[in-house]
Amino acid sequence: MNQSSLSLFRSRAFTGAAFMVLAGIAFAVLNVVTQWLAMTLGFPAASTAFWQYGFALVLSLPLLFRLGLKAMRTDYPLRHAFRVLLAAFGVQAWVMGLATVPIWQAIALVMTSPFFIIIGARLFLGETVGRDRWLATFVGFLGAMIILQPWSDSFSLSALLPVLSALLWGGSSLLMKNLTQFEAPETITVWLLVLLTPVNAGLAMASGFVMPEGLALWLLLAAGLLTAIGQYLLTLAYNAADAAYVQPFDDLKLPLNVFAGWLVFGYSPSGYLWIGALLILSASLFLMLREAGREARQN
Repeated sequence: MNQSSLSLFRSRAFTGAAFMVLAGIAFAVLNVVTQWLAMTLGFPAASTAFWQYGFALVLSLPLLFRLGLKAMRTDYPLRHAFRVLLAAFGVQAWVMGLATVPIWQAIALVMTSPFFIIIGARLFLGETVGRDRWLATFVGFLGAMIILQPWSDSFSLSALLPVLSALLWGGSSLLMKNLTQFEAPETITVWLLVLLTPVNAGLAMASGFVMPEGLALWLLLAAGLLTAIGQYLLTLAYNAADAAYVQPFDDLKLPLNVFAGWLVFGYSPSGYLWIGALLILSASLFLMLREAGREARQN
C-alpha cells in the first residue's frame, strides 16, 4: 500500500465518511423493519417509535452502567433537550411516512436534508462551505429529484412527511455537531436515548398505546438494537469531520435502501433510479477524495 493510500485511510475525512456509511447500512436495515411493522403488521407509528427507542435504551444499559453517571454530566442540558425534541418529532414523521410510501421514495425525499444541514452549518455553526461541498450536495440532491420525479401523477402529499422529518432531523444534526465540540460521543448518544423514551411515550399515549406481541415484539427489539448502533455511528461521523462535509455521504443511504426495499418488499423503482444513484455516488466519492487530499496537503 503506497503512502497516498495510507494518508487516505488515516484522514479524518475518510473516518467521518466511513462512520456515516456504516450508519447508513444500519438505518437501511432499520427502515425495512419499520416498514414491515407499519405496512405488513399495521403497527401504529407512535407506538413503533416508542418501543423502538425504548428498547434501544434498554439495550444501551450495559454502556450506561460502564460509563456511570459521568455519561450524563453536561453543561448544556437545554441543547440536548431541544435536539431530542427535534429528533422525536422527526422520527414520528418518518415512521408515518414509511406507512404510506415505498422505502426508496421516502429516502429520496428525506435527502432534502443536506440543504438544511449545509445552510444551517453556515449560519449557525460558522463552518466554511466551499464550492466542492456546495457542488457535491447539489448534485446529490439533483440525483434524488431525478429518482423521485415530484412532477409525476404518482406523487402524493403524504410523501411530504419524509421532507418534514428531513427538516427536523437536519436541526437535530446541527445541534449534534455543535455538542460534539464540548461533549463525548457517548454522552450525546446517552442523552438522546434517555430523553427520547419519555417524549415518545407521551406521543404514543396521545394516539393510543399498543403493546407488541409475537413477530412485532421481535422486530421492535431488532429496531431498538439497530437504532442504538446507528445513532452512535452517526455521532462518531459528526465528531470526526465537519457537518457540511459528512452530510453528503448520507446520500449513500439511497442505493442502500433501494436495495433493501427491493430485496424484502420487491419494490421496483423506475429506470431513472440508476441515473440518480450514479450522481449521488459520484458526488460523495468526489467530495471524500477532495477533502482527504486537502488534509494531506495541510499535514
